[in-house]
Amino acid sequence: MANNIIILGAGESGVGAAILAQHLGHSVLVSDGGKIADKYKLELSDFEIAWEEHGHSLDRILKADLIVKSPGIPEKAAIMQQVREANIPVISEIEWAYRHAEHCKIVAITGTNGKSTTTALIHHICITAGLDAALVGNIGVSFARQVALAPKPYYIVEVSSFQLDDIVHFKPDVAILLNITEDHLDRYNYQMEKYVHSKFQIIKNLDPSNYFIYSADDPVTTTYLPQYFNNQTNPFPFSMKKQVTQGAFIKDQEMLIKMREEDVKMSIHDFALKGKHNQNNTMAAGIAATALDIRKEKIREAVQTFESLDHRLQPVLTIKGVEYINDSKATNINGTWFALESIATPVVLILGGVDKGNDYSLIADLVAEKAKAIICLGTDNSKLLDFFTGKVPQIHETNNMEAAVLAAYNIAQKGDTVLLSPACASFDLFLNYEDRGHQFAKAVKNL
Repeated sequence: MANNIIILGAGESGVGAAILAQHLGHSVLVSDGGKIADKYKLELSDFEIAWEEHGHSLDRILKADLIVKSPGIPEKAAIMQQVREANIPVISEIEWAYRHAEHCKIVAITGTNGKSTTTALIHHICITAGLDAALVGNIGVSFARQVALAPKPYYIVEVSSFQLDDIVHFKPDVAILLNITEDHLDRYNYQMEKYVHSKFQIIKNLDPSNYFIYSADDPVTTTYLPQYFNNQTNPFPFSMKKQVTQGAFIKDQEMLIKMREEDVKMSIHDFALKGKHNQNNTMAAGIAATALDIRKEKIREAVQTFESLDHRLQPVLTIKGVEYINDSKATNINGTWFALESIATPVVLILGGVDKGNDYSLIADLVAEKAKAIICLGTDNSKLLDFFTGKVPQIHETNNMEAAVLAAYNIAQKGDTVLLSPACASFDLFLNYEDRGHQFAKAVKNL
């Protein structure tokens, strides 16, 4: 008998989960408290999947055998409180996909920063090596959609803390935890320990056949690791500060990966990705590739040929000797710190958006060192203005992208960099970080 499956949320994650449920022969309803995008309505209708928007049919939802919750729905939402009271099993889309992904290898990547870049780099290494691998999760298509419509022998999965919150059995063959810094604390009652717990969920089901890759330099990861680490798990740390016996480290401008008597060496000057943060990402990706038995020559080739992601330190144009860089994907403090750290020229920095509990003191010294001006871009810039006024030579307030770019243009001089690296979410003025990045690029090109 078909189970009654309810999918809460109709974004890419929810629609992918629904397609998989339909593919498996279950009775499916997709329910979204807001508006469903037209492209997803059309797709759900094409697959003959029932859907509803602007509210939830409680009578049907509370009779569900299983609920697959989209990552954008917080636990404090009224519908979730009712579901929890009814004791209905709730899982995430990655858990749902994992249960039906057969005869495959899974590499899962999480972390506050760098996970999209690292996920894409591992996928690029796999493709370079001739592996039939899919790029899924927070990047690309949903994991469940891929499992339903085009199953692969390898899945490279970007995983957020929200997706990890509702896993039960999810067990990747290779689990990567890049770093943990303050982010999304509004979803975790402003308790860092709850956010940390979500990130460490990625290793809770690992066994001796799996690999756990993590940063030995990240203070939060190493502080909490003893609480979560399973002694049966194979640990492979990466470090820029010390040599490790297995894993990866950088010494004398060279990356060395050590695993199973195998050594992979490569000069950091050959990395396509620049900046110290990307050296960490490249080490993590290199260990993962070695765990998948990819030959060292293919790892080197892929690391040299990888192209950076859209909206992540992406050059847009150089105008009158001023370089304009789109780093819209920097939606938290650490992302902006990495961006500033990687730029050697004076910076006109565009900051702002929906603040998620940011502590701007974490970038205060770097801003003071690098930024000649800050352009605040948001509907409420008061926190930025209060903190940075007096800490940079100039600070200006704007509430649309055209004004922000024009203000930066009027300040920047030959040899400077105008950097959009907002450290905030985008939902006050934009559809998402991609929309924010596209609007930045358009405004620059219209100068």
